[in-house]
Amino acid sequence: MLLTWIAEVADEPLVLEPADRQVERETDTWWLGAEDADRMSLSVSEVVAAFERTAATIRSRIRELGFPGAATFYVWHDRQAGQLRCSTGSVTPDELTFRGAYVLCDDLGAVVEGYVTDSGPGVVTRTRPVEAHTPSEQTAAEGEIVPLRVWAGSVGAASP
Repeated sequence: MLLTWIAEVADEPLVLEPADRQVERETDTWWLGAEDADRMSLSVSEVVAAFERTAATIRSRIRELGFPGAATFYVWHDRQAGQLRCSTGSVTPDELTFRGAYVLCDDLGAVVEGYVTDSGPGVVTRTRPVEAHTPSEQTAAEGEIVPLRVWAGSVGAASP
């Protein structure tokens, strides 16, 4: 089911409104999850390929719309929610609007692998409190905040 939902993101409403990033986030952000059996039956390469196809379709849609600015499709694993999330925004990859620290990851497979192999999706062990809605991970052993890994691909006018 997860692969189907990832594919459907490409055909959902898409808003590119640089003056109103909140509307973009509300319209263009998707929360994707799967039952344990479905999640564990998926290979990382299958999920990566699904996201890459979705990014390519979104890139084509943006070009057809004639949107001239920067646009980015990005994916991250929200460990607290036990979900993969993706969004599109009228920003460059280094301008993503997370509240906490994030680091761009060139390897979408590494982001997906964290979700596919998560033995307890939605359960994160913490040694000290972290602000709610802060999209960063914390290592239980050290109690340090680790930036959220995010894969981002350019889908705007300047993209290949």
